Amino acid sequence: MGAPVHAQHRLSGIAPTDVLQTLLTDSPDEAAALLRRGHLVAFPTETVYGLGADATNPDAVSAIFRAKARPTDNPLIVHLAHASEIAKVAYHVSPSARALIRAFFPGPLTVVLRKRPSLLSTVTAHLGTVAVRVPAHPMASRFLSACACPVAAPSANRSGRPSATTWEAARDDLDGRIAAILRCAPSMEGIESTVVDCSRPEPELLRAGAISLEAIRTVVPNIAVASVAPNHAVRSPGMRYRHYAPSARVALVDTAKEAVPHPLHAYIGLERPSCTDTFGLCHHALDAPGYGHVLFSFFRQCEKAGIRAIFCQAVPETGIGRALMDRLRRAAAPQ
Repeated sequence: MGAPVHAQHRLSGIAPTDVLQTLLTDSPDEAAALLRRGHLVAFPTETVYGLGADATNPDAVSAIFRAKARPTDNPLIVHLAHASEIAKVAYHVSPSARALIRAFFPGPLTVVLRKRPSLLSTVTAHLGTVAVRVPAHPMASRFLSACACPVAAPSANRSGRPSATTWEAARDDLDGRIAAILRCAPSMEGIESTVVDCSRPEPELLRAGAISLEAIRTVVPNIAVASVAPNHAVRSPGMRYRHYAPSARVALVDTAKEAVPHPLHAYIGLERPSCTDTFGLCHHALDAPGYGHVLFSFFRQCEKAGIRAIFCQAVPETGIGRALMDRLRRAAAPQ
């Protein structure tokens, strides 16, 4: 990756919302120092890259929504270095929540709990709950520990776009809009965290993600799957809006035979098309986890290649397939 690029001479005295060029750094300590001063920093996690701000700084949190062009009624996830810090932002950790935290923290699970009154309402979209996660990614852990504050962080991409699974993708969307990007290898999962609401008497799956519903049910068998009413406030990111969409049209197909070969078309799925050389881009995944791991990067690769239509094969909605189909349907949704 090369040596860290130091930002002190470039960012000192510059307001958090007045960034001329985004710094690339390999140092968690340097990135954390910028965040503590009110700047926005993209950082790696095991799921996708996040866009972090000090969750106690109202100007920094508001800057997230401007940088991403994100609707303000879409709540943010608060990232913590350790599960022991949950009490700083939430209270009343239910028995179900405690069981899930013991089983899956640190890791790609987000739990929704009752928020502390002191937590900024802009972080939670004015809800009485807060979504909390403790990443398992080693560099994310070092970064969050160095921040020494709760870090509000959605995915590090423009709102509605494919999530960033590499630091290069975060730069493509946010260069000049944020202070820094903490560079690391591509995300290990490639699909966002699973979100479970534990603020109610019975736990509910709000967003399918990197931890399967089947795995969650081994810990909390009584979990329900939430539905979203059109006029109700969303309790988690990824519940209402069109998400994860590249500029190309996304079409779902049941089999590879349904994909229309053309130099400006692309295909991705578990089956291999009989004429792969007639697609502009083609990716044959060995299994659903492999499919999910490359999906967002494939979408972005298609954009750079000028692809106009992407045919995505549907998969069974078991295991990671539930999360994968959620992302595919939202990417294929009308504008």
